[in-house]
Amino acid sequence: MVPHLTTALTGPLLALESRFLERQTDIEQWFRAQWLEHSPPFYASVDLRNAGFKLAPVDTNLFPGGFNNLNAEFLPLCVQATMTAVEKLCPEARNLLLVPENHTRNQFYLRNVARLAQILKLAGLNVRIGSLIPDLAGPTVLDLGDGHSLTLEPLIRLPGGRRIGVEGFDPCAILLNNDLSAGVPELLQNVNEQTFIPPLHAGWTTRRKSQHFDAYSEVARSFSSVMDIDPWLLDPLYDVCNDINFQERSGEECLATRVGALLARIREKYAQHGVDHEPFVIVKADAGTYGMGIMTVRDPSEVVGLNRKQRNKMAVVKEGLEVSSVLIQEGVPTFESVDGGAAEPVVYMMDRYVVGGFYRVHGERGIDENLNAPGMHFKPLAFESCCSMPDPGCAPDAAPNRFYAYGVVARLALLAASLELERGAPLDATAEALEAELRG
Repeated sequence: MVPHLTTALTGPLLALESRFLERQTDIEQWFRAQWLEHSPPFYASVDLRNAGFKLAPVDTNLFPGGFNNLNAEFLPLCVQATMTAVEKLCPEARNLLLVPENHTRNQFYLRNVARLAQILKLAGLNVRIGSLIPDLAGPTVLDLGDGHSLTLEPLIRLPGGRRIGVEGFDPCAILLNNDLSAGVPELLQNVNEQTFIPPLHAGWTTRRKSQHFDAYSEVARSFSSVMDIDPWLLDPLYDVCNDINFQERSGEECLATRVGALLARIREKYAQHGVDHEPFVIVKADAGTYGMGIMTVRDPSEVVGLNRKQRNKMAVVKEGLEVSSVLIQEGVPTFESVDGGAAEPVVYMMDRYVVGGFYRVHGERGIDENLNAPGMHFKPLAFESCCSMPDPGCAPDAAPNRFYAYGVVARLALLAASLELERGAPLDATAEALEAELRG
């Protein structure tokens, strides 16, 4: 289920991680039962924080953009997981259209698209890349700067108007690697004969981080009852502040009140578990990605009377999306370091399988700050051995066993994403009519 990987942390394992190794059989049986009831997203990545006293996810991305940062040794795992995912979602799929972000100047992101296309082709699919760039006149070859290139083609509505594709290519399914922060383009609307992977409602047009962590808390409680542990060891506390406007300074008092209340709850947990650390929270936009609109807060007064630079930073995120709601999340410090910089593991999954990961490293950020910021770099994790399971014959703090714990928590976040997508799915016309009849 989970590869043996190198890790940066060399200290002793948490009691929590040791419990995972002791109960590995129970854990895998629990996950198998969950996947009988819920369908995992096609792919996802999870940012984790290991504080030494808790291990928790802090972000889950349903449109992961860092496949180029995975060690090449992970490619066979990615291909096998892709085969499984495609067979479940669209078993007759032969042609697949990959729709990326419009980042034509970001070579690192484009290398991610190229790696994704490679994985899909090795899984037995014909793959073309359809771009939403408005002024793309025809097939365009982009140099990736590593000896390879990528061809983007204009995304078009096919004859009949019910399907999309590129010139001369009618796909069975559309894989989105675009998080729809700017909304669902008209071209992707009213497409009734093709499967979108992930579904359109997984995009930031409708998705909210608070909804994900609502689902994650539910998953963590269920899992923790089986493990007989405090769910807090896996689950960051959080709250939401709606109707905030950073530019107009409205909602600041509400935000400060909620920050203070959450800090108090964290202190109670620290006291309960004997944690000697100053609590902090992360305030971030409830929708959006790319590490934008994030600040570390240690005292409620810090969110009142923000200066212009701070307000501008928090007011707008990717694609100019204005922030009107923020997630206030328990800050989980990281005690991992790589090359002298603070680091956090990022775990990648396809279908229900862990297929690898890397460390996000920032040499100028502290252990209690957001590392997804300019100046970061990535350190690919490598295999420790060819085995794909934890090794009970090794010490609990052996590197492959530590990563097993990371894989467990990442899969809990993946399961939460499954619940989130199920609950956010729009009703089809038949279901809506039935619901209206029942109400009437």
